[in-house]
Amino acid sequence: MHKIAVLALQGVVPFDLGIPCVIFESVQIENKSVYNVTVCGEEPSIKTQHFQIQTNASLAALKEADTIIIPGIDNTFITISDTVIDALTSASKRGARIASICSGAFVLAAAGLLDNRRATTHWFDCGRLATRYPNIQVDPDVLFVDEGDILTSAGLSAGVDMCLHLIRRDFGQGAAAAAARFTVAQLDRDGGQAQFIHHEPPQSRSSLAPVLEWAQNNLSQSLCVESLAAQSGMSMRTFHRRFREQTGVTPTKWLLMARIKRAQDLLENSSGSIEKIASESGFASPVTFRSRFKSEVGVAPTVYRQRFNAQGAPKAGLKRR
Repeated sequence: MHKIAVLALQGVVPFDLGIPCVIFESVQIENKSVYNVTVCGEEPSIKTQHFQIQTNASLAALKEADTIIIPGIDNTFITISDTVIDALTSASKRGARIASICSGAFVLAAAGLLDNRRATTHWFDCGRLATRYPNIQVDPDVLFVDEGDILTSAGLSAGVDMCLHLIRRDFGQGAAAAAARFTVAQLDRDGGQAQFIHHEPPQSRSSLAPVLEWAQNNLSQSLCVESLAAQSGMSMRTFHRRFREQTGVTPTKWLLMARIKRAQDLLENSSGSIEKIASESGFASPVTFRSRFKSEVGVAPTVYRQRFNAQGAPKAGLKRR
């Protein structure tokens, strides 16, 4: 049997911890289980945000595992012990496959296993991961990244997609499809699908704050960098420099992010036409809006509305997938 060790650290996210246990243990080939799942930890008692759990194995389980899964942790600033790091690096050197769910990527990063690799994590933490570990090529726009022996997934339910992908790698599409049916999960979300990020534009609490507030209140107008600079009373050169210093992005990028955020809000909370939303968000045309929205968010505006607008969402319980 393929041995899987799920590493539960202090502050483990219970949802992430349950994903590999349920999904892998559901897989059977010719009525026989093919995965043996063990939850292990550095300590026998693990505290989560809401309760405590008992692991059924020590870190010694990592020495025998074919695959190691690291669920997310609720505090990405905790120091990962040398004992855990040594156990993970040793497992990697002997050829074990190691995967993280959500903020579990920070554990892999602390062990140096993501250096010079592409990786992802929950979109909320991608910037923090990239800043703290500049050698990692952080991709915030995907559900999971498969680097062969190292895999990372985005937040929460993206861990389901990654586990189904691992089953597909190990035992084929049929086994993955059966696991998806058992867990009532969607099988056809591939790793390259975008995380649904709310494109919140960076804010400034310094001299540019009034300009940004003015811009957000006038997004439906034909704003450009020149108009922002004029509103600030600065020269173009000074405005560009200070804008980058205070927000971390260019004025052009900020305007796009602000318009995408406005469009997301309107798609989620209104029944206006795509043409009207494009206009109210400040896009030159519906064609431009559709193109830029799909490029930034990963799906077309109409698809985004179907998934996140309460009026357009399918009625719960009417259809099974």
